[in-house]
Amino acid sequence: MKIGYARVSTDEQETHLQIDALKKLKCGRIYQEKVSSAKADRPELMKLLDNARKGDVVIVWKLDRLARSIRQLLDTAALLNERGVEFHSLTENIDTTTPTGKLTFHIFAALAEFERDILRQRVNAGLKAARRRGRLGGRPRSLTEADLKKARALLRSGDYTKTQVAAELQVGRHTLWRALSQQTPR
Repeated sequence: MKIGYARVSTDEQETHLQIDALKKLKCGRIYQEKVSSAKADRPELMKLLDNARKGDVVIVWKLDRLARSIRQLLDTAALLNERGVEFHSLTENIDTTTPTGKLTFHIFAALAEFERDILRQRVNAGLKAARRRGRLGGRPRSLTEADLKKARALLRSGDYTKTQVAAELQVGRHTLWRALSQQTPR
């Protein structure tokens, strides 16, 4: 039986492209999930591995849908091989039933991990460069220094509670409390 596996990393992404390709190949069963491959807990992949039997073929749209590291990919492929289950990746056109397919599998796995490492390096370098330029990233502050000055004055008057001051400044009370505890009075 042909068994498909489709995965996306976040809830904002969709598996439609992968599912369509797997259905076109007439997969008898398709497992799909929305979870990062970096996470060890992938319930649908575990179900697939538990249910795959000798003679089955596990099909993925692309190698990186199955695993993110060479070690993870090789471990999964070894597990499938031990059970007599074949593996096919559509995008890379890898079929582990042949020696050439096995070699190609290992080469593409190494390249996929290399590409991921290069991307991570670029992202980290970009973040460091932005920090050097004074860009910290993250969400902008909800309260300006003027807002905090007003909040302190209202609280010192004794006529307002922190909850009332937060409502006046149109922020949540926890936001106000956090901002006041992080700022030193001036």
